[in-house]
Amino acid sequence: MQHYDAIAIGSGQAGTPLSRKLAESGLKTALIEKRWVGGTCVNDGCSPTKAMIASAKAAWSVYHNKSLGVITDHFYVDFSAIIKRKDDIVHRMRSSSEKSIQETKNLDLFYGTATFSGNKEITVTLNDGGTAVFTADKFFINTGEKPSVPKIDGIESVDYLTSTSIMELDSIPEHLLVLGSGYIGLEFGQMFKRFGSKVTIIEPSGRILKKEDADIAEEVTKVLKEEDIPVLTNTKAKSVTENGDHIAVTVDENGKETVLECSHILVATGRRPQTKELGLDKTGVDVDEKGYIKVNDKLETSAAGIYALGDVKGGPAFTHISYDDYRIISENVISKGNASTKDRLVPYCMFIDPQLGRVGITEQEAREQGLDILVATIKNDSVARSIETGDERGMMKAVIDAKTKQILGASVLAEQGGEIVTILQMAMMGNVTYDRLMNGVFAHPTYAESLNNLFMTLEQ
Repeated sequence: MQHYDAIAIGSGQAGTPLSRKLAESGLKTALIEKRWVGGTCVNDGCSPTKAMIASAKAAWSVYHNKSLGVITDHFYVDFSAIIKRKDDIVHRMRSSSEKSIQETKNLDLFYGTATFSGNKEITVTLNDGGTAVFTADKFFINTGEKPSVPKIDGIESVDYLTSTSIMELDSIPEHLLVLGSGYIGLEFGQMFKRFGSKVTIIEPSGRILKKEDADIAEEVTKVLKEEDIPVLTNTKAKSVTENGDHIAVTVDENGKETVLECSHILVATGRRPQTKELGLDKTGVDVDEKGYIKVNDKLETSAAGIYALGDVKGGPAFTHISYDDYRIISENVISKGNASTKDRLVPYCMFIDPQLGRVGITEQEAREQGLDILVATIKNDSVARSIETGDERGMMKAVIDAKTKQILGASVLAEQGGEIVTILQMAMMGNVTYDRLMNGVFAHPTYAESLNNLFMTLEQ
C-alpha cells in the first residue's frame, strides 16, 4: 500500500493538468489512467474527429468550388490516408501529454483500472499485470463518459458502430444509418456523406436539435437536405437483423412500420458516465439515477476530500468545461480560493459545416423563463462576406434583454460560426451592449462586420 497526498483518476482534459498542478505545488500525486493519456478529447473525440471533418470539408469544397469558377475534373477520397493523418495527430498529442506528465516531479503515472476499496483507498488492476493499492488524502475523479447503446431488439447481434469504433473503419460505408441526430450523429453523418457514403439519419422526436431554437434547427435541416442527407423524424428503431451482407432495421415512422437496409449502423443516441466500476458505494459519494456523480458548485462530492470533474459529473459535456473544472479545483484546493461553477458561460460549437456556434440562452429558453427580450436575426445570404466567399448557408441570431440591452445568448450557423460567436461571448463577459456592437467599427469585409447588420435589424 502506497500513500499519496492526491490521486487523480482519469487523464482527461481536467485530470491531466490538475495532476501536474498538484504535483508542482509540492503534493505527492498519482495519476491513474486505464487506457491512454488525454481522455476522449485527444483519443476519440475532438482532435481526431475534427481532423477527419477537415478532410470531409476538403472533399465538399471540390464540388462547391465549381460555383467559384474552379473546376476539378477528377478526384478521389483516399480514406486510408485520412485515417493515417487522424492517427498521427492523435499520437502526437497523446505523446506530448504523456511526456509532460512523466517529466513532472512528484507525479507518478499508472496505467490500470481503479476501483475504490475503501473510503480513501483504491485498488488498481494494472494493465501490465498485478494490482496495486493506494490511499490518498484527496481524490479527483475524471473518468468521463462512454457511448450508451439503447435497448433495441437484435442490436447486440450486429457489429454496430459507436463514436469510438467508427473512426477505426478501414473503408467507407456503403450506406450508413445513424441512430440519433445530436452532435455526434450530425457530424459523422455529414462527414461520411462527403466521403461518399449514402447516409440516413433517424430521430425519434419531431425535429432535430431540440435544445436549439426551431429556426436554427430548420436551417441545419436545410443544409443536410442540400447534401442529400435525409433526416427521418418521428422515427424510432424497433429491431435489427442481419440480412446477408446488409443490416435490416425495422423502424416505426410516424406510426407506420417500415424496414430500412444499410451496410453500417452508427449508434449516436447518447453517452453514459463511467462510474459503474469505480465502487463509489464504498466512498459515500452520491450519484444520480443515471450514474452521474453529484457535486456542488465547487465540484465537491458528498464525501469529504473527493471531487468530480468533467463529463462524469453530468452537465455540459465539453472539453472546455472539463478544463474549466480543473481551473476551479486548482484555485480552491491549491490556492485556497473560492472559485465556483455558478453562472459561468457555457459556449460550444457543433462542427457540422457550416459550424453552429452557441453561447448563453436560446430564444425558446428566454420565453420559457418569461424574459422581456429582443431577438435579432439575419440570414447569411444578406452577409457580404458570405456572398463573396460563395457560402450563404445558415443564419445568425442573438437574444437581448430589452431593458438593459445586454446580450443573453447567441446562435451562429455559419462558416467559422464558432469564432464569430466568441465575439458575442466576449461582449457578454464584458457587459458590452448590443448597440455598441451595432455601431462598432469592424474591418471590411469580415464575418465580424456582419454583427453590425445583425443588430441593425432591431432598429428597423
